[in-house]
Amino acid sequence: MAVDYGSYQDLVIEKREGIALITMNRPDRFNATTSRMHNELSRVWLDIARDDEVRVAVLTGAGDSFSIGGDYSLLEESLGNPEAVCSFLLPEARDLVYNIVNCDKPVISAINGLAMGAGLAAALVSDISIASERARLSDGHMRLGVAAGDHACMIWPILCGMAKAKYYLLTADWIDAREAERIGLITMVVPHEELMDRAMEVARRLANGPQRAIRWTKRALNQWLRLGGLVSFDLSVALEMLGFLDADAQEGYRAIRERREPQWPSLGGSGPERKG
Repeated sequence: MAVDYGSYQDLVIEKREGIALITMNRPDRFNATTSRMHNELSRVWLDIARDDEVRVAVLTGAGDSFSIGGDYSLLEESLGNPEAVCSFLLPEARDLVYNIVNCDKPVISAINGLAMGAGLAAALVSDISIASERARLSDGHMRLGVAAGDHACMIWPILCGMAKAKYYLLTADWIDAREAERIGLITMVVPHEELMDRAMEVARRLANGPQRAIRWTKRALNQWLRLGGLVSFDLSVALEMLGFLDADAQEGYRAIRERREPQWPSLGGSGPERKG
């Protein structure tokens, strides 16, 4: 069956020759994920899976960024709010990852700039990740003060090894595209102006290949990710959500907004909210 994507607002889906080009479309906000975009990113893969007109999906960002992660509005809605965390943030964070993993059709990410948060999760869980040489990646959970839970504990050790995964997840350091390729975190790097041509070239090759063989190979390979889900992802995403209810996350958010170093309550100090 063909799928009508008219209900999507923050994602633009264009279909051509068996390929669905999915664009995160908030360029004025560097494609930061609002609650609506977060929901759309979690469910679009179900529509891709059942759309008979689509054989491959390509995910990218509008403008100069891939996605810088959660919008302030999403963070404000979630911090200290058990209802929001339990009713949508937790299930959508889980579904975003598992719905890409369980979609039998290949997913390619074309990482055109900064990539963090839910956007980074989608980029790295994709089957093939192609980055512009201008791209920079960071799992920024430590800046907010919550566990690295939305994908990283499941897939980073598989992609780049435990030593590199621990370093980058615990420090939230930035990784440029060449280093990300070197350590195996992404598939390849290309000149910025060649990014979309290269991504679509790979997509066409897969769209015109033996469909059952391609999909069954993805399914078999992703058994490693499903195993990682059982071993670490389900726990890590739950611990991340628990962190949204903690004082550290609220201080981390204030520090990000105020462009200052955080004073973590978990250190036993007197964060700004305790002064006076």
